[in-house]
Amino acid sequence: MASIITATTTSGLTQSADNSGVLQLASGAGNLVTVPSVTGTAMVSGNMPAFSAYASAGTSISNATFTKINYATENFDTNNNYASSRFTPTVAGYYQISATARLGSITASLVVWSIYKNGASAATGGSCGVVAGYVYPAISSLVYLNGSTDYVEIYCYQNTGSSTSTDLGGSGDYTFTGVLVRAA
Repeated sequence: MASIITATTTSGLTQSADNSGVLQLASGAGNLVTVPSVTGTAMVSGNMPAFSAYASAGTSISNATFTKINYATENFDTNNNYASSRFTPTVAGYYQISATARLGSITASLVVWSIYKNGASAATGGSCGVVAGYVYPAISSLVYLNGSTDYVEIYCYQNTGSSTSTDLGGSGDYTFTGVLVRAA
C-alpha cells in the first residue's frame, strides 16, 4: 500500500494513507506518479512509447545512394508505433533514437549512417576512409517528434563503387531502437 492523493471529479482531492513511505499522485483514471521515499525518484507510468527492432534479412545498399535499412522484426513495441521499419509515435516529445548494423567486408569508402525524420536527414554519423574490412556504423540522437505525423527511419550511404549489404544480426544485434525521454 501507499499514501495516495487522488483527484476525483466528485469529491475533489482525497487522501488515503498507510505506513509504507510511498507517495502516489493519482487521477480518477489511475496512478500517475509514484515517489519512493528511499530513492526520491519519480517513476512516471502511462503511455511511454519504446521499441526495439532488428533485421531478419540483409538490406542491399546501392553505391552512392541513401538507402533505407530494414529492421523488420520487433523485439518489443510498447505502444504499437513501429511498422515497416518506421517509428511513428503517438505521444509528442523528445525521443532517444539509436541504430547499429554491420556492413559486409568493403574496401576504401565513406559510410554515412543517418536518422531520417519525415523523409529527410535529422542526424548523421559515419565512418570515413575505411580501408578494408567490416564496418559497424552506429548512430544515436535525441529527436523531437510531434506525436501525430512525425516519423523516423534509418538510412545508410556508402560509396564503395558497388552495392554492399548489411549483415544479419540476432534479436540483440544490429538494432533500431527508440524511447520517449520526455513528453512535450
